[in-house]
Amino acid sequence: MQAAVPGMPLFGPLTLRWLGILMLAAFATDRRSISPWIFVAMVAGAEIGFDAPAFAIHLRVFSDIFLRLIKTIVAPLILATLITGIAGHGDLKSVGRMGVKSIVYFEVVTTLALAIGLGAIHLTKAGVGLVIPTVAGAGEAIKAAPMHWDEFLLHVFPENIAKSVAEGQVLQVAVFAVFFGIALAMLSEEKRAPVLRFCESLSEGMFKFTNVVMYFAPIGVGAAMAFTVGHMGLSVLVNLGKLLLTLYGALIAFGLVVLLPAALIARVPVKRFLAAVLEPATIAFATASSEAALPRAMEAMEALGVPRRIVSFVIPAGYSFNLDGSTLYLAVSSIFVVQAAGIHMPFGEQLMMMGTLILTSKGVAGVPRATLVVLLATAATFRLPTEPIFVIMGIDALMDMARTMVNVVGNCLASVVVAQWEGEFGTEPISAVVLEGMAE
Repeated sequence: MQAAVPGMPLFGPLTLRWLGILMLAAFATDRRSISPWIFVAMVAGAEIGFDAPAFAIHLRVFSDIFLRLIKTIVAPLILATLITGIAGHGDLKSVGRMGVKSIVYFEVVTTLALAIGLGAIHLTKAGVGLVIPTVAGAGEAIKAAPMHWDEFLLHVFPENIAKSVAEGQVLQVAVFAVFFGIALAMLSEEKRAPVLRFCESLSEGMFKFTNVVMYFAPIGVGAAMAFTVGHMGLSVLVNLGKLLLTLYGALIAFGLVVLLPAALIARVPVKRFLAAVLEPATIAFATASSEAALPRAMEAMEALGVPRRIVSFVIPAGYSFNLDGSTLYLAVSSIFVVQAAGIHMPFGEQLMMMGTLILTSKGVAGVPRATLVVLLATAATFRLPTEPIFVIMGIDALMDMARTMVNVVGNCLASVVVAQWEGEFGTEPISAVVLEGMAE
C-alpha cells in the first residue's frame, strides 16, 4: 500500500481506485441480485492482487473452499435432474410422435450450438496467453496422457454408482441417470411416482443448495481473482474481454445460422414469432433465470398459435434437453480453460468433452450460474485446472444474461417448430385466460 508523504496529494490513484470500488459496492447494496456483488468482488480482487501480490497469494484458500462446496453439488444435482427430466417427460408411449420429434430436434440443435461455440473459441483463441499458475502437483495431472477412444468409451459406463459419485466421475453418474430414467419411465405410474417424487425433491433441494452456496461466490471469485492477478498482473482482463465478445458473437451466429434457418424451414412466421418472444426474452436477459420467463413464454407461444398440449410438453421438456445458450457457453468456456492451461488437447478428445457436455448440461436451466457446476465437473473429468473457471466467474453475470435469453428463445421456437411438424400450428382458438395474461 502507498504511504502518505509530504507534498503527495491526499487522493492519489490508489485511493481513487478504492473509492470507486466502494461506490460499486454501494450500488450493489441496493440490488437484490448476487450478480453485482460478483462483479464488485472481481474488481476488488484484481485491485488487491495488483496492490498487494504477496498477500493476495494466501487468499487462494477461500477460492478452494468455494470449489469444494461446488463439487459437493455436482453428482446429486446431475443425477436428480437427468432422472427427473427423462422419467417425467420421456414416456414416449404417452407422448407419441411429439416426444420423438422434440427429442430429435433438441439434440440436433444443442449439438450445433456446441459446434458453433467450439469453432468460435478456436477462432478467437481468447484463452491463449492467459498463463494460470497452479499449485504443486497440478502439473502432473495436466500432463497425464489423454485417453484413447476405447478407454474413454469403457470409462463412460459405471461399475458402481456409489464409487462413481464418491470419485466425482460425473459422466458415469450421467450415464447411470439416463439408463435409470429410461427404466423408471417404463414402469407403471403407481410404481414410478414415489421414486420420481423423491428425485424431484432431491433436484429442487440441490437447486436451493446451489443458491445457498452461490452466496459465497463473491468471496470465492474475489479470492481467485486476487490470487491470479497477484501472479500475472492485470493482463488477465484482456482475455476476459475477448471471452465475453467471443460468447456474444457466437450466440448471435447461432441465432442467424441455426435458429433462423430452422424457423424458415419449418415455415414459422418469423416477424410474429419475434414479436411474441420479445417479452419473455427480455425477462430472461434481465433476470438471468429461465424460470422467471417460463410463464410468459408459454402464454406467448399459445397466443401465437401453438396448441396448449404442445406448449405444455415442449417448453418444460426443453428446460432439461434444449439449453442452446448454456451448451454453447460450456463449449466456449471449456476450451477457454484448455487454452489458458496451455494444454494441447487432440481434436478427438475435444469431441469427447463436447459429448460429455451434451449429457451433463441437461436440466440446469432453472438456476442462474448453475452451468458453473457442469463446467467444474467437466474440468475434473478431463483433468483440467480450475483456476481459469474462477476467473471466468468474474464476468459470468454478463455471460449468463445472454445465454439464458438464448435458452428461452430456443425453447419457444422449438414449440412452434414441433407444432408445425405436427400440422397443428394455429388450429386451436386462444383461451381467454391466455389473452388476459398477455394483456397485463
